[in-house]
Amino acid sequence: MKANTLYILLVLSFFCFQKGIAQELGKNEIPKQDAIKKDSAKTISKKAQVDLKKGKKPTVEVDSTRSDSIIKPKEVIEYKILHNAQDYTIQNAKNKTITLYNEAEVDYGDINLKAGKIIIDYKNNTVYATGIKDSTGYVQRPVFKQGNQESEQDSILYNFKSEKALIYGIKTVQGEMITYGEKTKRINDSTVYMSKLRFTTSKKKIPDYYIATNKAKLVPGKKIIVGGSNLVLADVPTPLYLPFAYFPLTKGRTSGFIIPTWGENNQQGFFLQNGGYYFAVNDYFDLELTGDIYSNGSWAINSNSSYRARYKYSGRLSFRYQNLTNGIKGFSDFSKSANYNISWSHRQDPKTSPNSNLTASVNLSSSSQFFRQSLNQIDQGQQFNNSFNSSISYYKNFVGTPFNTTVTLSHQQNSNNESITMTLPSVQVNMDRIYPFAGKGGVKKNPIQKIGTNYNLQGRLDINTNEEDFLTSKMFEGARSGIRHEVRANTNIKAFKYFTLTPSFNYSDVWYFNSIRKRYDTSIPNTAAGNSGTVVNDTISGFNRFNGYNFGVSLNTRIYGNFSFKKGRVSALRHTIIPTVSWSFRPNFAEQHELTVQQSDDPTDLLTYTPFEGGIYGTPQSGVSNLLTFAVNNTLEAKVKPKDEDSDEEDRKVTLINNLNFSTSYNIAADSVRWSKVNFNMGIPLFKNKMMLNFSGTMDPYQLNESGQRINKFNPGLFRLENLSLTTGYSLSSKDFEKKDDDKKEDQNNNTDSNNLPDPLGTNTNPNRDFANRASTGKSGKREEKVAELYNNKMPWNLSFTYGIAYNNNGISSAGIRNHVTSFNGSIDLTPKWKLGVNSGYNFTEGAFTNATFNFTRDLDSWRFNFNWTPFGRFTSYYFFIGIKSSMLSDLKWDKNQPPDRRLF
Repeated sequence: MKANTLYILLVLSFFCFQKGIAQELGKNEIPKQDAIKKDSAKTISKKAQVDLKKGKKPTVEVDSTRSDSIIKPKEVIEYKILHNAQDYTIQNAKNKTITLYNEAEVDYGDINLKAGKIIIDYKNNTVYATGIKDSTGYVQRPVFKQGNQESEQDSILYNFKSEKALIYGIKTVQGEMITYGEKTKRINDSTVYMSKLRFTTSKKKIPDYYIATNKAKLVPGKKIIVGGSNLVLADVPTPLYLPFAYFPLTKGRTSGFIIPTWGENNQQGFFLQNGGYYFAVNDYFDLELTGDIYSNGSWAINSNSSYRARYKYSGRLSFRYQNLTNGIKGFSDFSKSANYNISWSHRQDPKTSPNSNLTASVNLSSSSQFFRQSLNQIDQGQQFNNSFNSSISYYKNFVGTPFNTTVTLSHQQNSNNESITMTLPSVQVNMDRIYPFAGKGGVKKNPIQKIGTNYNLQGRLDINTNEEDFLTSKMFEGARSGIRHEVRANTNIKAFKYFTLTPSFNYSDVWYFNSIRKRYDTSIPNTAAGNSGTVVNDTISGFNRFNGYNFGVSLNTRIYGNFSFKKGRVSALRHTIIPTVSWSFRPNFAEQHELTVQQSDDPTDLLTYTPFEGGIYGTPQSGVSNLLTFAVNNTLEAKVKPKDEDSDEEDRKVTLINNLNFSTSYNIAADSVRWSKVNFNMGIPLFKNKMMLNFSGTMDPYQLNESGQRINKFNPGLFRLENLSLTTGYSLSSKDFEKKDDDKKEDQNNNTDSNNLPDPLGTNTNPNRDFANRASTGKSGKREEKVAELYNNKMPWNLSFTYGIAYNNNGISSAGIRNHVTSFNGSIDLTPKWKLGVNSGYNFTEGAFTNATFNFTRDLDSWRFNFNWTPFGRFTSYYFFIGIKSSMLSDLKWDKNQPPDRRLF
């Protein structure tokens, strides 16, 4: 019992001791802490243990080698600050500053700062930069660059911690936009506030224009939002004022509104043209929707879209719809018309698929008068076109075989007779030339091994209609279709050492899916011929075919005539003659298909025909053809010595006559009129091949009767010149009269094709935004500033002209000049920035000028001025434009046009 009592007293005394210590610690405000695991990185020193006994808060020492991945204090300066200066660097340890002078530079992360003087303050985490003054003025202005954003200013104070900046006299370049601000506050790298701002696209030291505003918000690389602003020209404020404005600064394309063009027309009244919205859908596709509206009720909708996939394809699609009202309702001259035009161009990159290709060029209109009736300025350049042509073609090469195929859809529309011809489709399969009898390894030594053959299949569906029946069921009435197979084979044989003998064989097979039957219908009297009936055609559906073949042989050689000269610059002449004689034979294939029908009231008066009349591949060839063909080709060349006989230059080869050709044929099987007409052509190059005189004509050896048919009687003097035409063209410029030091440089400057004359009118003004054209201007889009210099009486110019004359003699009543015209265009730079262009022609037959167009262009540095004027002719009009060159401010313009509905004087 005593032992148990002793144990109980010990337990109670221990409990009371623990309770007393807890009360004493609570009085000294030592917080109760939960049990934690021992951390080797934390240790309590002996001094801390003594302080703990005295009731003081202990201090915990933390090991400097310990790292905590969960909690890490953020450093104010995250990157190393690298600095450099040319003259001196002063470090102030007390104020914790570094001063850099002359060509000072600081790098901090993606920030680069260059200035004349830079002060780095580590205590306040700032950097201050200014320029320096010397005898030339204030130089080495601070240039601040962060990422791809760069600005130039008078002074800048930047805080590394807050990333804010205070800037005075800033100049920034955002794409094509240049901004100047007196005081700027940079909140962060994405927002900048400016006061007393000027922005422009002029790259001059003193801008020739700018837009001034008191306050603006700039988001670098994205946009500028400004308050009230006005246009200033040459530091002179203009009354043009905007309450607010928004300018996108994105490098790529951006959606936005398109400002319309305004004007007045005599018939349609006041109008707004080409106004709408531009959709930058993505990097591969865009869409432009614009419209025209006139005060008399006329309107139009225009849609343009460009697309591009790099290394694959590119194209442009356009749709235009016009609802035009002429005159006043209730009057006799009132009329309404609705027309549309579809234009599509597509090009496939050859790298996409070398063995297949899709191309398209479509120009389709509901009326051939679409562009002549159109009042929109952008259509005026096409009003002289008399026809519309469209073509969609797909080519496929079957690798590993000699076969390839082409599928084509085509369309032709004539504005003179309003006829429309379409091929829907035309399928062509070709087999490349093969040598079925070639030896092992493709060896071709003897004539048998040289026999080559090729095959061609063509199928077509032709539709002939007019604009009234276009896109209706009537357009398919009278459609023609057919398939033609052709096989050709030939070889060549060396004969008599200098001659080449070429035997050939051709076979064709034509398939039609309908034919005609003629009958004499007495229910339709022919009063003009005095008959009680008329021959009519009935179309019979069903498969029909006919074939034909011909074979022949040709013999040709080359004859050279060389003439040498010892005196003069011409050292030699060479005349090359290539005579060809060929013979071909073809049986009469029409005889077995011929049918007869009564063609008048006389039962014995019969008409012979074939059921294949009107077929797209013709009819079986009638009559026996036993033809001899004669052709002669001539070329005359000369060798000219250099002017300096002691020079090392070789003799220059000059062509005097290029391809003087004559050809005719003689039909042995014909009973009369066996000789065909003689065709000839010749080309004479002049002025180092810059000008070519082209002659072509036809001569007939036989006379004609009163009805114009050839009779078996030769003309006096053997030949009658039936027709002769001469065409030529030439271009020259002021550079042709400048002395060149290097012949190669001269050839480069004078590399002009006489058949492809340059455009003398310069760049035409297009009010529309063109994605495809903008993409081809270059990656940077930067514009080089032109520096005006005095011409010193030198005014660059160029002039191009074409000339054509045609003579015709029908052998009966008329003979003389049928057509005699010339056209010319040229331009002259009156000053380095003034340019005048003209495009016109003269018709000698009618004794009048053709439509003339004058163009006046002025380069205004950041602006462009253009005036196109057609003062006389059928389509008199004018177009005036002045505006900023930069696409970013392309809507800052003034243009006015007069559509071609009246004469200007």
